[in-house]
Amino acid sequence: MEAHAADVWQMESNVKQGVVFASPKNMDERESVAGSCVRNLHIQIPALVDDFSNSTEKAYTGWPDRLYLIDKDGRVAAKTQAGPFGFHPEEIRKHL
Repeated sequence: MEAHAADVWQMESNVKQGVVFASPKNMDERESVAGSCVRNLHIQIPALVDDFSNSTEKAYTGWPDRLYLIDKDGRVAAKTQAGPFGFHPEEIRKHL
């Protein structure tokens, strides 16, 4: 889900930075917005797009920012606190 959609809750800082997106209406739009985020933030790790029922968000409480480390058996081995203030990727590093 677009965090600061122009048609829902637009942040002034997004307008200043030219990062203005309306709420996606379909998966193609959602994937396009996510792709823009990955490119603009130079994200180097795999990024996934949730479905329109936001089932992953509901299961893992990823909002607003959170990192999860999944072990080889598919279990959550570690997670960071919610961001932006609890978002500390270095916390995950000690579990690797």
